[in-house]
Amino acid sequence: MTAPQELKHIVSDGLLSFPVTDFDANGDFNARGYAERLEWLAPFGATALFAAGGTGEFFSLTPQDYSAVIKTAVDTCAGKVPILAGAGGPTRLAIEYAKEAERLGAKGVLLMPHYLTEASLGGIAAHVEQVCKAVNIGVIVYNRANSKLGADQLERLAENCPNLIGFKDGVGDIERMVQIRRRMGDRFSYLGGLPTAEVYAAAYRALGVPVYSSAVFNFIPKTAMKFYRAVCNNDQETIGHLLDVFFLPYLEIRNRRAGYAVSIVKAGAKLVGRDAGPVRAPLTDLLPDELAALDALIKKVEG
Repeated sequence: MTAPQELKHIVSDGLLSFPVTDFDANGDFNARGYAERLEWLAPFGATALFAAGGTGEFFSLTPQDYSAVIKTAVDTCAGKVPILAGAGGPTRLAIEYAKEAERLGAKGVLLMPHYLTEASLGGIAAHVEQVCKAVNIGVIVYNRANSKLGADQLERLAENCPNLIGFKDGVGDIERMVQIRRRMGDRFSYLGGLPTAEVYAAAYRALGVPVYSSAVFNFIPKTAMKFYRAVCNNDQETIGHLLDVFFLPYLEIRNRRAGYAVSIVKAGAKLVGRDAGPVRAPLTDLLPDELAALDALIKKVEG
């Protein structure tokens, strides 16, 4: 088992990524394809991989799917790259997912939103605390959608939950992020988690959030690592070039329909010969003209 503080150190540096989940033509989990995907991605240099995360369609997985995905990831990546597991939904279900991830050997948990219902800050904090106290592995909380904590709640959670080791921001509220970063200091590892995080990477690094998760690592891993190194080295020429020729046009495609932040990643994997199958409902796959536009972008940066 990786101790929570060791996990904090691991995810405090480098590029993180969320592999897509492989489905067959019927939409069933394809364990062999997923294992092959992880074997392909592991050597490119991501610090950690998050199985069954948002890009991995956690929200569409059955509990049986979830167990199979996490087991496949842990078994495939043993000794290569640490696996963290997504968990979310209502508190008791999130606890079951977190416990299952721990049982299967995941190094930590990314706690995603509770979904659907609105809740008070105190209620959201209680949700996070109950999940943290149910497991011994490290937990990273994901601020996103209807699950947003502030500095006050995180400070109390840090006192009550030693294994809460990370904060991932998927909101983009700069004032809140500055408050949290200044208040909490080095207590947490901080991750940028906005969709297509590369667009915000330099700005977040200036805020004291040097690490981010790359969805495009799923299909252009060399370019994803090149961009990450450029951000680390303040290489403005490379950053600007890749934003102009790939990331900003990529956003134009991604923003055409709700849910495309996941669909476009699966489309990219298909275009580079790493087909992960279709997305599950309620998501929808890219249309043919959108696929063609994405293919042209990929060829510009990866040949």
